[in-house]
Amino acid sequence: MTMSANSRGEKAAQSTLLRWCKFNFIGGIGVGVQLAALFLLKDVFGFHYLAATALAVQAAVMHNFVWHERFTWVDRLKPDRIKLDPVRPPWRRSLMRLLRFNLTNGAVSIFGNLALMKVMVGQGHMHYLAANAVAIIQCSLANFLMSDAWVFER
Repeated sequence: MTMSANSRGEKAAQSTLLRWCKFNFIGGIGVGVQLAALFLLKDVFGFHYLAATALAVQAAVMHNFVWHERFTWVDRLKPDRIKLDPVRPPWRRSLMRLLRFNLTNGAVSIFGNLALMKVMVGQGHMHYLAANAVAIIQCSLANFLMSDAWVFER
């Protein structure tokens, strides 16, 4: 029996919604990582808020990549779904995904966060932690779409 196009579309939409929820769950934990790192770097170690933001974002990007690979997109990375490639072992494929993740999510997060922080904190005098939370939310959808389409492609 074949699945109708409508049924396949509904299943794909449910799968995307579940993945979006997983993405935001991991991202929520990543927000905690980022805000904690930002607080430590700025208030404890005395970094400038923009330098602290860039380092804190990178800490969250690394955290999120590890968990997205193991949780959010794990179904796309199972050994039975990956063509065995003796030239590129699994760790190398993971390294390539990390590179793509940093080029997309990392770039959007770092540049987006820095630009928004500069405006909200530097010009708007908003508290740096509140401004950073707003910046994170602004970058989230773009990061999900790039991850789903390119970083963890089917």
